[in-house]
Amino acid sequence: MDKATTNKRGLVTSQDVSLDKEYIEWIHELKSRFRNSQIKAAVKVNSEQLLFNWQLGRDLVVRKAEEKWGTGIVNQVSLDLQAEFPEAKGFSARNLWNMKKWYLFYAENDGVSDILQTFNSLINTESEKLQQVAAEIHEKPDRQKLQQVVAEIPFPAGFSFVPWGHHCLIITKCKEVDEALYYLRRTIEIGLSRSALDDCIRADLYHTSGAAITNFAEKLPPIQGALAKEILKSNYDFGFVSLPDGFDEDALEGVLEQRMTRFLLELGEGWAFVGRQKEIIIAGKTRKIDLLFYHIYLRCYVVLELKVKPFDPEFAGKLNFYVNAVNEFIKRDSDNPTIGLLICKDMDRTEVQLAFQGITTPMGVATYDNVKIREIQEHLPTAEQIQRQIALAEEEYKMQLAKKE
Repeated sequence: MDKATTNKRGLVTSQDVSLDKEYIEWIHELKSRFRNSQIKAAVKVNSEQLLFNWQLGRDLVVRKAEEKWGTGIVNQVSLDLQAEFPEAKGFSARNLWNMKKWYLFYAENDGVSDILQTFNSLINTESEKLQQVAAEIHEKPDRQKLQQVVAEIPFPAGFSFVPWGHHCLIITKCKEVDEALYYLRRTIEIGLSRSALDDCIRADLYHTSGAAITNFAEKLPPIQGALAKEILKSNYDFGFVSLPDGFDEDALEGVLEQRMTRFLLELGEGWAFVGRQKEIIIAGKTRKIDLLFYHIYLRCYVVLELKVKPFDPEFAGKLNFYVNAVNEFIKRDSDNPTIGLLICKDMDRTEVQLAFQGITTPMGVATYDNVKIREIQEHLPTAEQIQRQIALAEEEYKMQLAKKE
């Protein structure tokens, strides 16, 4: 075996070799190729396990196992599989019930076959890498035979790219197939962890994302416009904010800055905070943007203006001004066009749409609610506290007189 040494750059090298640029390019290609094979292997293993789970759940439904063998049949299947495969995980009775629930969630919905077929086509065309992996995994003759044992819903190929735990979470918390498929797509596109997925479901992104009033369809390229519209909610839950009654924009901004981590969770995936009251010098005057963000997936700056009162048409003009200013003085050539987001207390759709006419920059308007109002009395001393302070002041005054005497 050749002896190995470590060069100045920390790379392990073998003796009797001369490394050049061609070798470095080749070894880089090999490493990339192996990483891709690891990804494919992981997806393949997950796919095979999910296919088994789907078919077991299907069998429990189609065979009417509980009617045929009794209500304890799921526990019995669990015991038999664990006895035969003691090293394998996932054969608990609870997990088997989840498999049945998983299959039923989709099988009990009318027209679900067409919905799942559309889902598969969207997943396989959105990513070339996913499409290639899916083709390698799902073009198996034996798989087709397994799927057609009964004329029931075949295993959706797009499901292969989502871990089993995510599937269980989705069918537990979602009520509709369309809602479930929305979160499956977000998991695949963004790579959501299970906890991040749970946050998205709790925030009800399915019903709130993409519902803000925007002009993105007219002012942005189709792909960016669709994504930009999807990331904005129609309403933002500020339940984590606590302020005294009659608070103004400055107070709301201050609390949001202090609770920025929580605010970013409410905004959604891909938001990065740039700064509050971001200064821009325009024509010798200092202008300040309420909150400035950068969206990683959109690759653009987002100007966020806050208003503690209902929408007024003049707000759109001011937001338009700041979006143009960021494009002129902050945006780089590699960034996509800046978008604006106005979050206000309330709005009238007709007013917003009319205000957008003639606006040249992409922007959206949304609302907020659930700010917790603190009673002023919480910040005032109680009667007992006042009496105590008076008594201490009197005692201190008497001590000072005694010293003078």
